[in-house]
Amino acid sequence: MIQVAFYDTKAYDKPSFARYGALRNVQFRFLETKLNEDTVDLAKGCDAVCVFVNDIVNDKVIAKLYAYGVKLIALRCAGYNNVDIRSAFGKVHVVHVPAYSPYAVAEHAMALLLTSVRRIHKAYNRTREFNFSLNGLTGFDFHGKTVGVIGTGKIGTIFLNICRGFGMHAIAYDRYPASDSDIEYVSLDQLFAQSDVISLHCPLTDETRHMIDASAIEKMKKGVVLVNTSRGALIDAEALLDGIKARKIGAACLDVYEEEADIFFEDRSGHILNDELLARLISMPNVIVTSHQAFLTEEALNNIAETTVGNLLSYFENDGICDNELCYRCGSIERCKKERKERCF
Repeated sequence: MIQVAFYDTKAYDKPSFARYGALRNVQFRFLETKLNEDTVDLAKGCDAVCVFVNDIVNDKVIAKLYAYGVKLIALRCAGYNNVDIRSAFGKVHVVHVPAYSPYAVAEHAMALLLTSVRRIHKAYNRTREFNFSLNGLTGFDFHGKTVGVIGTGKIGTIFLNICRGFGMHAIAYDRYPASDSDIEYVSLDQLFAQSDVISLHCPLTDETRHMIDASAIEKMKKGVVLVNTSRGALIDAEALLDGIKARKIGAACLDVYEEEADIFFEDRSGHILNDELLARLISMPNVIVTSHQAFLTEEALNNIAETTVGNLLSYFENDGICDNELCYRCGSIERCKKERKERCF
């Protein structure tokens, strides 16, 4: 039986992972704590660890996992910016879930956008107090507006098509444009200048970190609406706040935040929030923040568990070969040039 230390466990994780694990001879050791240098010892005796977006898998953690004989780091998400892939190479293999439910994230992005633009959250709070005034609830039509989509992988493309369904003109930017598609690609500066709405759907890398900074915001239309359901550090939060205060940014819809690791996924309602920047953002009337929940649908949770267990079995029962491995062997983490017919190391 494959033994797996499952870090940062939440109540919604257990049913699907326990079910698929029992079916495929995988035993999960569910741990509430996040993986970091202080908790890595809990993985002793395990064949693999299963981690999420806010677990810290740096070079020191990887060195300890390797020393303990852990052979696989199984991410139960698509993003891997919290894992030092370079340090892992040659020591511990890393796999991820490249697609679990792109519809879930894309639909949540549109839900945030609709809620913000049509002031649905404000109307909901008012009517619960029997206040039926329409003052301050004026929005704008999506039809005829321009949406700029940054990143046209599965999620970005689905979101782009949803926007087209509203009659929006969709433009996009991607370092690796999709071939044989009907997507209208433009430069990043053109996207900033032309878009009424900008939605981020790209991974967090050294090149994309703070791609939305003060300089980028300055190039945008006055009143632009920003949507981020990808990774918090794509946006410089200080620059975002300044842009909102300057009335340059009309609204921000955020499901992620750069310093979310010790805040999101937890109930902080009885505590003083120490992150003053996040507190100030949340206090703004034109900012909506959800706690990294875009992925959270029944379909997505089921697919995440099924794919993660499949990755574990593929590695341990297929001579270390897994289609969803992340490594540096071919010079690219995901775009591996070799066919998956041999081990990465």
